[in-house]
Amino acid sequence: MPNVSLWTKVAIAIQSALGAPDTITAITKASTGVVSSTAHGLANGAYVLLEVTGMTQVDNRVFRVANQSANAFDLEGEDTTLYDTFVSGTAKEITFGTNLATATTVNASGGEFDYEDTTTIHDSVRSQIPTLASPAAYSFENIWDTADPGLIALKAASDNKVERCIRITFSNAQKVLFNGFVGATLLPVGTAPGKVTTPVTITMGGRPTVYAT
Repeated sequence: MPNVSLWTKVAIAIQSALGAPDTITAITKASTGVVSSTAHGLANGAYVLLEVTGMTQVDNRVFRVANQSANAFDLEGEDTTLYDTFVSGTAKEITFGTNLATATTVNASGGEFDYEDTTTIHDSVRSQIPTLASPAAYSFENIWDTADPGLIALKAASDNKVERCIRITFSNAQKVLFNGFVGATLLPVGTAPGKVTTPVTITMGGRPTVYAT
């Protein structure tokens, strides 16, 4: 039987701080990518935001640290075998110190790929390959509570045009993590006689990362 997730007892955590950048000197191409970073100081289970050139598939993404040693750590569960070659980058430890407690609905959009036609005069059926994907985004409808710490933090990020890392944890421990720009005005909306709500949209800067626990 599949491990079914439900939209109940869901925790949404928001980045409250980012640590100083640890310089990355290498990322292996392996079934689990290994990051080389001298004296990084990260513990197993810590979450990090990678900012990387070369290996674009891990750039601007959130990962969990595993199998750490003094100068290296694994990107838990991430198969980098076929990824591009690493050039340079940093890892910043994320503190998820703020929680959103007002969300009532969640919707996802984006992530659709453009395609390039690769048909030749020799083909009998057209062929195509995927190129770029549109940015993925999560939209949350929230109870309008101007004292909610999560809404306050998201509006501040929106006002200052800065990215925030987000962790969504389901009651069965499955997780989705991503980094992105926030759009939040805290304007109240709704229809009579229903509750007053306010929308928040977070547009991802990189791919989401998922964990089973």
